Amino acid sequence: MRVFQLFFLSIFLLLISCSETTKETHKYTNALVNESSPYLLQHAHNPVNWQPWNSKILAKAKKENKLILFSIGYASCHWCHVMEKETFEDEAVAKFMNENFINVKVDREEHPDIDKTYIKAVQLMTGNAGWPLNCITLPSGEPVWGGTYFTKENWMNSLEQIVKIQKENPEKTIEFARAQAKRLNSLQTFTDKDIDLSKVLTDSIIHTWKKELDTDAGGLKENEKFPRPSNYNFLLRYTAIKKSEELMFHVNGTLQSIANRGLFDHIEGGFARYTIDKDWNIPHFEKMLYDNAQLISLFSYAYQIHKNETHKDVVYQTLDFIQKQLTRKDHLLYASLNADSENEEGNMEEGAYYVWEKEKLKEAIKEEFVLFSDYFGIDTIPTTEDGKHVLVKQYSDSNFIQKHGLTLPELQQKIAQWKAILLEERKKRVAPETDTKVITSWNALMLKAYADAYKVFGDENLKTKAINTANSIKENLITDDWKVLRSLENQNINGYLEDYAYLIDAFVAVYQITFDEQWLNHAKSLTEYAIAHFYDAEKELFAFSETTAKGLAFKEFDVEDGVMPSANSVMSHNLFKLGHYFGNEDFLSKSKKMLQRVLPDAIAYPYLYANWLQLYLNVSNPYYEVVINGKDAIAKAKELHQNYLPNIILCGSTTESTLPLLENRFYEDKTFIYVCVNRACKLPTESVEKAISLMK
Repeated sequence: MRVFQLFFLSIFLLLISCSETTKETHKYTNALVNESSPYLLQHAHNPVNWQPWNSKILAKAKKENKLILFSIGYASCHWCHVMEKETFEDEAVAKFMNENFINVKVDREEHPDIDKTYIKAVQLMTGNAGWPLNCITLPSGEPVWGGTYFTKENWMNSLEQIVKIQKENPEKTIEFARAQAKRLNSLQTFTDKDIDLSKVLTDSIIHTWKKELDTDAGGLKENEKFPRPSNYNFLLRYTAIKKSEELMFHVNGTLQSIANRGLFDHIEGGFARYTIDKDWNIPHFEKMLYDNAQLISLFSYAYQIHKNETHKDVVYQTLDFIQKQLTRKDHLLYASLNADSENEEGNMEEGAYYVWEKEKLKEAIKEEFVLFSDYFGIDTIPTTEDGKHVLVKQYSDSNFIQKHGLTLPELQQKIAQWKAILLEERKKRVAPETDTKVITSWNALMLKAYADAYKVFGDENLKTKAINTANSIKENLITDDWKVLRSLENQNINGYLEDYAYLIDAFVAVYQITFDEQWLNHAKSLTEYAIAHFYDAEKELFAFSETTAKGLAFKEFDVEDGVMPSANSVMSHNLFKLGHYFGNEDFLSKSKKMLQRVLPDAIAYPYLYANWLQLYLNVSNPYYEVVINGKDAIAKAKELHQNYLPNIILCGSTTESTLPLLENRFYEDKTFIYVCVNRACKLPTESVEKAISLMK
């Protein structure tokens, strides 16, 4: 008996010892230690007394009469990590911050409402913004000062000046903050005039847009290049309609740059978030689910129009990356991969997993290095700041084989061998960490990508992925009363408008490839919830957060299409489509009013409103309701999907249906296709080819 007592006593002492060792490992622990966000957990042992954001922060700041310091970032952000190491881990800096501020650390992916508000504030105050985003506010949340990355010295100098001004002249601080808040609210004003949509000239809009295009490198005239899929979805459609050779050349050139240069990972597939140069060569290395999902959709439709095999290869390599590195067993998807990883010296380095030293490439590729070097631009493309190389495809394969006297199969074999060699080399490195958050809106974008790729390529595996992901989203991220969660891990955060909007859009896409009416009905239920909880009748737009949400006083309306389409633009499309599916005039009216509110800004700045302009093309050109009813409906729909038809909604069934577009149109022994405009249909046909001709 005593032996057992001694044994358990030794185990107990060991556990205490382990516990004490763990405590000693972390000198500091703050309130972030109880959070689920990987980004917040990265800061849980800073000496800064970080608090996670919640609506009680404002009351706490008011009670203690302190300014609030919001520090906003995300797990895969390189400069967020740099500022943490240099500044937030410094005890003297932390002491000053703790004494003078309520310090709030925000994961922008969990709280895009906070991020959108303060990124606008910092842009107004400084002219630019990014992450890490730092903004100091009054206890009410009204912004006083802000910026992005700071060195430790600059950070302390700035904070000391703010505290000095606040102590010596608090009225001046309040006056400035109120002025900034007024400017912020002024950005949320929209026209109240009902614009005659028939008088808007698309060619004039394109003329304005062309002034912003980089005619040399592709994309927009900007020093850092973002792919902006919404822009190129619109421009693909516009060039398909107008046959503009000049614009088509720009679109194709931009897509080639996105696919061939440094933004794309030529070894494992997938895209980085942006490049730090205007020529698309050197990426900022984090890989985000939302970029990759949208680019799968974009390159699928680009292939459908131009039948460029490179576009198809990019789609499938990106799908492979998604499957291997971001997909969970339950078919939901992780958020991102970090930009930083451990280098050979054991230090964290941006891009360490992806970049190459020339001598090591020579050792790996051996006798074919000269050929490899020419293909991937080793001697001609600028290197990273520390002299390392990013693989950049310099030529089209047809030009390369002509230059080097190869056949296409020979080149393809060589590329496969080179990639296999370098993949083995990569496996010896420490891979970037994964942000394992499951974000609803980003999962919805990937669900849409599966459906879009299936439409174009007819790959049944993609259809299966879409159905599995849709079911998992429905089971895990939507409550019984149609409330959507922002993320799987932190179920205390309600979904934002983008979560609803992207989900509705994705569910409609799943319906179109399956004709399973549950997805159309789910989309309608989510839309009705969004109208009840987000719609602002005065502005005739949707607020980004629920109208009853507690927190900042600012009411955010997301209307600009940036790296992702704005929540309101997607919602306007949803109302337009569902209005047609269900014959719902209220949906159609709301969609039209939304477009009218935003259209003046879209005319002035079209490159910021591309998804709205997609909707404008729908209402200003023939828009078809295509109905397929009968036992072969799925097969005929699959055939129809092979064609680029952006101006249709597709409705179908293999049995009787009570949907307004399907009712009383079913025949046991026939499969008819009806081409309709506003529910007025032409004579039905059994031929897909004939149906397409009716739409042209």
